[in-house]
Amino acid sequence: MRKLVESTLVSLDGVIGSPNRWSGFDEESSRQSLQELDNYEAFVMGRVTYEFFRANWGSSTGDPLIDRITAMPKYVASRTLSEVTWNATLLGPDLVGAIEQLKAQPGKDLIKWGVSRLDDTLLRARPIDELQVWFVPVVVGAGQRLFEDVDTSSLQLTLTYVRKLTNSTVIHTYTPNYRGEPHEETVSV
Repeated sequence: MRKLVESTLVSLDGVIGSPNRWSGFDEESSRQSLQELDNYEAFVMGRVTYEFFRANWGSSTGDPLIDRITAMPKYVASRTLSEVTWNATLLGPDLVGAIEQLKAQPGKDLIKWGVSRLDDTLLRARPIDELQVWFVPVVVGAGQRLFEDVDTSSLQLTLTYVRKLTNSTVIHTYTPNYRGEPHEETVSV
């Protein structure tokens, strides 16, 4: 069974909104992202993320990371869109069922970038198998916060991997342990 992995950039003060303005993605960060995309078959996106990426990268070419993102299939959760472009498919009204069907198919894992209101549904339904949090060493001050408007009351995380980049960004990988379910002890990192 494929996994759904959520990956997001977060400032030291917990901001995730508008990372294009503050993340300072350098050559190593881009290379790391491109290498990680080799592990994934397709994207799962909320409407806002899809529209932002399509508007900013939908017609771009020549950047290996953007070209890879453009080529990958995208599955979009939306209650308002009736059609999508840019190699995308709408997930439909049974969002969780559609994601579970995607996970049950053979192939590489699925990736979701960014934490959004969609995560409130996903964390309650529990299809997220792994969380990657890229802690970027900047203080932004204001903006959308990590897990803002998301009920995390049933969520506990087990740290399974840590990687530090030369620009001092630190990538933490967590496995969700939902309260009420048995979980393994923390893996050494």
